[in-house]
Amino acid sequence: MNTMSRIGGPADTILSEATPVPERPRRGRPDCGQIVLVLQGGGALGAYQAGVYQALHEAGIEPDWVIGTSIGAINAAIIAGNEPADRLERLRAFWDRLAQSPVFDLMTSLPWVGRTLPNWTTLAGGISGFFKPNPLAFLGLHVPLAADAAGYYSTRPLEATLSELVDVERLSHCAPRLTVGAANLRTAAMHYFDSRDMPITLRHVMASGALPPAFPAVRIGEELFWDGGILSNTPVEAVFDDNPRRNSLVFAVHIWNPEGPEPQSIWQVMSRQKDIQYSSRAVSHIMRQKQIHRLRHIIGELAARLPPDERGEPEVRAMVAYGCLTRMHVVRLLSPRIENEDHTKDIDFSTAGIRSRWSAGHADAMRVLEAAPWEGDHDPHEGFYLHELRRTTLEMA
Repeated sequence: MNTMSRIGGPADTILSEATPVPERPRRGRPDCGQIVLVLQGGGALGAYQAGVYQALHEAGIEPDWVIGTSIGAINAAIIAGNEPADRLERLRAFWDRLAQSPVFDLMTSLPWVGRTLPNWTTLAGGISGFFKPNPLAFLGLHVPLAADAAGYYSTRPLEATLSELVDVERLSHCAPRLTVGAANLRTAAMHYFDSRDMPITLRHVMASGALPPAFPAVRIGEELFWDGGILSNTPVEAVFDDNPRRNSLVFAVHIWNPEGPEPQSIWQVMSRQKDIQYSSRAVSHIMRQKQIHRLRHIIGELAARLPPDERGEPEVRAMVAYGCLTRMHVVRLLSPRIENEDHTKDIDFSTAGIRSRWSAGHADAMRVLEAAPWEGDHDPHEGFYLHELRRTTLEMA
């Protein structure tokens, strides 16, 4: 068993990056209730999420519920929209289509080129199978376009790609349940499209990834939607706000680093700004939910101490309804920085970049599965247990 040190209390554990990567993770479904996979948005950084899923898949752990925003919603749809035996293959096919020519890997190795210049070619020409330039958008900033066509790029290639890789009928079968987050353009409200409540289509997935001004809004019914990352790029809140709540083991896969060094250049400033913006207050949000869940446990335990005749009174029942005795184990995985990455890292679709991030996600998830921090004794009064994989270096080995 790997050694784990406590961080902040008996309900928190931390797993060191130095923990050896097992050749194979322990197989078998954890006995923690439903398995939830939560995926952030972040463009090319989403390859890390695919690596995490690969480790879960190899361990025989398939999610009961997949939640995603932006690229996380796309990865989630590929997982939910395929039979378990086909999911990993379809994820590989998707990321293979997004990968640029190996020639770009040679370019990034040159000291006077670095990782940035090849990524500008993505801005100029798009990514095959994902997005392509919209010529009308470059005619002038004031040229009127349809509301669902006003973007620098068209995402029709993505729609065609997903139509080949996703069985749309499976998206609404709730096996696994699929939830994707999008921002309502008119009301500025976060909206989660949930297969438990409605049929999910590729339009809902596309809406979750419609990041302006690059991509146009997606119309669903009478409303227009943009990328959910504008409002909440870390959709783990959907688990905590679910009704009814269930015992859960939540793998929250984060691909933007909330912590970082002081920037020393404009490029570094732009990179740090993106990290802060799109990490979406992940740490504080999770800790806030931990506090709320502890209060729910306290209410539930106090209610159990009331005499039966008092618990039956309408006013008491209404107050008791705020209580909850479910247990939530949240495993937080964080994508590493890779050498020489900068503010264009989310459009780094180089073969080497995708491979590095995928491998990191696989290795990190293997370490977590081997340690299995959700096992063993935990304070029953907490109900919320945070387990984190933390890095001691800024660059991935």
